[in-house]
Parts: sequence; C-alpha cells; structure tokens
Amino acid sequence: MRPIMPADRLHLLVPFALPSAAAASTALAGLDTPALDKLVARASAGETVIGEDFQRTLPHERWVARQFGAATMGAGGPANTSPADDEAPLAPYMLLADGGSPGDATWACVQPVHVRIAHDHLVLIDPASLDLADTDAATLYTVAKPLIEELGVQVIAPTPYRWYLSSDSFGTLAGASPLRASGRNIEIWLPHEAGSGQRSRAWMKLQNEVQMAWFEHPVNEAREAHGLPSVNSIWFHAQGKLRPVKSPFSRVRSDAAATRGLALAAGVDVDSAPATFAAYTAARPAPQNGPHTGTTLIELDPFSAPFIQQDWSRWNAAFAAMERDWFAPALAALAAGELGALDLTLCGDTGSVDLTITRGDLRKFWRRRVFASLFIE
Repeated sequence: MRPIMPADRLHLLVPFALPSAAAASTALAGLDTPALDKLVARASAGETVIGEDFQRTLPHERWVARQFGAATMGAGGPANTSPADDEAPLAPYMLLADGGSPGDATWACVQPVHVRIAHDHLVLIDPASLDLADTDAATLYTVAKPLIEELGVQVIAPTPYRWYLSSDSFGTLAGASPLRASGRNIEIWLPHEAGSGQRSRAWMKLQNEVQMAWFEHPVNEAREAHGLPSVNSIWFHAQGKLRPVKSPFSRVRSDAAATRGLALAAGVDVDSAPATFAAYTAARPAPQNGPHTGTTLIELDPFSAPFIQQDWSRWNAAFAAMERDWFAPALAALAAGELGALDLTLCGDTGSVDLTITRGDLRKFWRRRVFASLFIE
C-alpha cells in the first residue's frame, strides 16, 4: 500500500451510523469493533448537535450545507446560526451534480415515491426500496412532464429518479427529506410555506394532477402484478437557490448528489466514494510538488437503507464491514504516522457527533469514551 503522506487528513462523514439509544441494544448485538472503539475512546470531542424530532432535514444534510456555506445564515452571520437550524437548501447543488445548470433560479428536487395507506393515515416508504427501473421511471416522467408544464412550472429530469422543478408559485416552500419522512405519517412532513406554515395550493394541485395520471397506469399495473408497490405520488424537498460556496476540503469523495454538487460548486476535486480505505490510498495520485496537504472528505453510506427500514441485522453487518474496510486500516495508518489525522462525523436521524483523532491521541490511554455514549436520544 502506498503510504499516505503525514500532512494528509482524512474526514469520514457517515450518515445513520448512530442508532437511537432505544434501538442500540438490538442494533449492536454481537458487534465487535475494536478499531472503532479505540478511535472513539481516544478521540478529542468536537461539536455535538442534538436535533429535534420534527426537523425536516437530516443531520448529514445540514452538516454538509454548513461546511460549504450553503445554509442560510441567521441575522448577524454564522455566529447566530445554530448547528441544529433546519436549513439544507441543496436541490440546486444536486442538480449541478446531476449535470444540470441551476443558474439563478430557485429549484426543488422531486422524486417519484410510494405512499402507503395505513389504518388512519398515509405513510411514505423509502424511495430506495421501490426497485424502480430506469425505463419505468422515464415513462412516468414522460406522462407527468406536460401536466407539470401546463401549470407554468419548469421541470427537468437529468436522472430518472430525481427531477427538478422551478416556479415562483412555490415561494419559500419547505419540504422534508424523503428519508426523514420515510416510515412515518406524512401529514406533518408535507410541504408548507416556511414563513406561515400554510400548505401550498400550487404544489397540491400539481401533485394531484400527477397522482391521477399515474393511477392505473400500465407501469403501475405491471409493478403490482409483480408484487411491487405502485409509484403513486411525488415528493418535494431541498428547495433553494445556488449561492457561492467554499470548501474546507481539498478533495471530496462521495456518491451523494448534494455533497458532490457542493464540491463542484466550490471548485474542488470530486469523485465517487471508494469502497475501502485501501482503494482510497491506491487511487490517490502521487504528489507532484511535495506531500499531499489538506483534508479529504469521504462520505460513506452503507447504513441509510437498513436504518430507515429498522433492519438492525443488516445494519449490524454493514458496521462489521466498515470496521474491516475503514476503521481498522485507518487506525493502523494513524498509528504508523501514515495519516496526519482522522476526523469522524457520525450521524443519527436527528443529530451528529464530530470526533478528531491524531497519532498522539492514541497514546492517551486515560481517555475511556465508549461508542454507546455517542448515541443521541
């Protein structure tokens, strides 16, 4: 393995790595993570953000928005902006990552979804669990597009699963991240005006038009015949305008559209997330003028689907893979002086924890923090 130059710093952002305290005993049953345990025990504590149950954005979304300066600052600037503020206007950056040109318009991301009828309410299911084929998604978009445009709304679909809408009629409409609302009664998560809390008639009309057009559509009939959930609605979220951003990272490695788009807007090197620590080190180009400097941000997301689906066995298995592929080799590189520092941002579904570990920290045996102490109620 080519050694990492000591000046290099690695920052791992890991969404849904922290279960709730109530689910922890089930989630962590039988899990053996000695490398992560040592990293957590010896780390210096950074920022801990304790969110709220009804925030519409996710901790990792708010974290990247704040790191790059995309979140709106409170009156008076950054000092008056709480880390738990519910701001993550990421749609224009997602559009940029998907190959679009946001320009000066306000954009929202819209995704085709399934809303399930429960006993006395409606529940959104995780969009990733739809198993929606590209061709079917494209067909449904072709049906919806003219209906949306008839209402005076601009719509583009650079990918089959993420569409982008722009319209003055949406005003300051605030939607919830799909994974924030998944598995829950959608009533409180439906889009509303950020200032007044009122529902948007323009959005409800558009949504109803699409829902009616898709009802009993051949794509949905075929899906239901194969035991798959119908695609019966669309979900609005992340509305915002592209604003100038700056990156605190020299390189970004992520598969998330929002993070990739922020990196592109900031003009820093961006690529897909490597599968393992070894793949990360092997893929790095040799330094041209001395050692590598700066921080590489890597966003790793093996936990989102099992966390949302409360599949703790699969979540547990993903953690074991993270221990093998990332935490253990990163700890070894840190101990050998091949890594300058390791930062961890571990997120749950409401809050996040920042930790920093240096080689010197590993010798501080009196530090005894345990992983379970990071769980956010």
